[in-house]
Formats: sequence, C-alpha cells, structure tokens
Amino acid sequence: MDAANFEQFLQERIKVNGKAGNLGGGVVTIERSKSKITVTSEVPFSKRYLKYLTKKYLKKNNLRDWLRVVANSKESYELRYFQINQDEE
Repeated sequence: MDAANFEQFLQERIKVNGKAGNLGGGVVTIERSKSKITVTSEVPFSKRYLKYLTKKYLKKNNLRDWLRVVANSKESYELRYFQINQDEE
C-alpha cells in the first residue's frame, strides 16, 4: 500500500462544510511521515468518518481482503493484516 497515494485520496475525499477536497482552508491538515499519516482538525472531526474513508480506499485498491482497520487507541487507527490460522486436522 502506498502512503502517498492514500494521503492524496484523503485530501480529495475529506469533506469540510459539505464540500470535498478543500479541507476548509487549513481547518483540516494531513501530514505524512514514512508509513504514518496524521489527520489533525480544528473543528469536530469524526473518527468513524476516517475509518469509513479508509475502508473505501482499501476496497477501491482491492486490499480489503488482506487488511483491516483497527483502533489501537482512543484517537488513532492502524491497518493490520487479517490473522489466518489454518488448523489442519
């Protein structure tokens, strides 16, 4: 998964005041450092909305079968691979 591509996807899709792509003139900022993307907002921003957009990105790039979105703390999400346990009998 390309972090720069995901960052671009978020910049195009996040809606502020009902308009996608403008990020409210600096109200919402998206920063990337290596494989970590940070979204900060000066107005109330739903964590659930960010999860929705992440799932939409994974589906668009056919990664939804391999990765899942998991809340690792109250203020963040991370992507993890599905655990596939093959119990042979």
